[in-house]
Amino acid sequence: MRVLSKEKVYKNLINNEWVESSSQETIRSISPLNKENVVGYVQNSKKEDLEKTVNAAHEAKKAWRKIGQAARGQYLFKVANILEENIDDIAETMTREMGKTLPEAKGETARGVAILRYYAGEGMRKDGDVIPSTDKDALMFTKRMPLGVVGIITPWNFPVAIPIWKIAPALVYGNTVVFKPATEAAVTAAKVVDCFVKAGLPAGVLNFITGAGSVIGQDLIDHPLLNGITFTGSENVGEGVAKSASARGIKFQLEMGGKNPVIVTKDADIDAAVEAVISGAFRSSGQKCTASSRVIVDEQIYDVFVDKLITETKKITVGDALKEGIWMGPSASESQFNTVKQYIEVGKEEGATLLVGGEVLTGEEFDKGFYITPAIFGDVQSDMRIAQEEIFGPVIALLRATDLENAIEIANDTKYGLSASIFTTNIASILEFIDEIEVGLVRINAESAGVELQAPFGGMKASSTGSREQGQAAIEFYTAIKTVFIKG
Repeated sequence: MRVLSKEKVYKNLINNEWVESSSQETIRSISPLNKENVVGYVQNSKKEDLEKTVNAAHEAKKAWRKIGQAARGQYLFKVANILEENIDDIAETMTREMGKTLPEAKGETARGVAILRYYAGEGMRKDGDVIPSTDKDALMFTKRMPLGVVGIITPWNFPVAIPIWKIAPALVYGNTVVFKPATEAAVTAAKVVDCFVKAGLPAGVLNFITGAGSVIGQDLIDHPLLNGITFTGSENVGEGVAKSASARGIKFQLEMGGKNPVIVTKDADIDAAVEAVISGAFRSSGQKCTASSRVIVDEQIYDVFVDKLITETKKITVGDALKEGIWMGPSASESQFNTVKQYIEVGKEEGATLLVGGEVLTGEEFDKGFYITPAIFGDVQSDMRIAQEEIFGPVIALLRATDLENAIEIANDTKYGLSASIFTTNIASILEFIDEIEVGLVRINAESAGVELQAPFGGMKASSTGSREQGQAAIEFYTAIKTVFIKG
């Protein structure tokens, strides 16, 4: 595409130089707040651009490993400070580019700062263990070694936090990086990468490339100089990543879909449960992998719970995410908007009852954006598509349960296993839920959508493959263990 707008063109970063793609073509990033507004242009890169990017990372990996973990951590402290200085600009760009409300965008960017500082601290933590040897005159220990060149492919829904929680540990543990963001949030990603450049990161350590996933993403995974790939995105694409990486014998880490349940028992604090369900299901327009998608309610309190849930949902303000007083913004793209609309029709066709919402907003304020009101379906059966497939939008499926055992059975009746929560005041119910629920993240009397940066994150079943992300668990993916035996 030839650029006809005054909006900025963002280039690829190769060896600390911002360069155009060989095609000299760009991709337009439009705002879901108003599709006539262009946020910026990014490069439509080709295979030859990727070749230069991976080669730059490969050439830089030895020197980067040799500077030591403590020095690498110091760079991350610098990046954190620069990101914090630019928090308002980056957050506003995020809101304009993918529709998250401005307070949420600022919160996410602040979280990126915290993640950087956490992993900067890893620079001063141990990278191995001393192990007793059967030979009393020998010393045996382990040492963590970087993989080498790591490819990072990220989605559009958390364009600051997800890239940083992958890039920061990759770098501090001694890897060099090729980073490919989702095109829909690539302008925001470019501004994040610029913070690393301004921190003085050595050339080739972090490289940034944009373009079609089918071209850049696939060729990155297949590149012979790549030593590991970490991916967050759809299940279909993730399966392809796993297949390609396995064929090459390189390490891979996948975070994919979720169909996250919330169980509300008969002894729950109903008001607290309603508040948490609304936040978990509708914040970020439901575009979180840990969003509350299925709400399984004990039949004894079902009607009371649903009445309160509908009442509170009707209070949600939907609109321009840059404006004050707006609780929920638009879907992030026209494609996602159409997907949500399609699933609302599917729910109706399957026989579920649309209790509230699911309306496309119209009028001067909405016609040029992708706005839809949060939807709640009742009379949902577990085998319906809206109870089984990830919608990634502001849609709740309500299901009845006869008791806790039945509720857990319904909750586990899905191929996904990312996160789940329960609302109850009964300690026995809590303990049973912890043991029986088939997910990687368990939340008690809290919404399902909550991830803390210092704790391992990942799911079970079709939601994740490979080692956990975040916290100190990240070292398991980004390094390999070398065992050393020294005989005096």
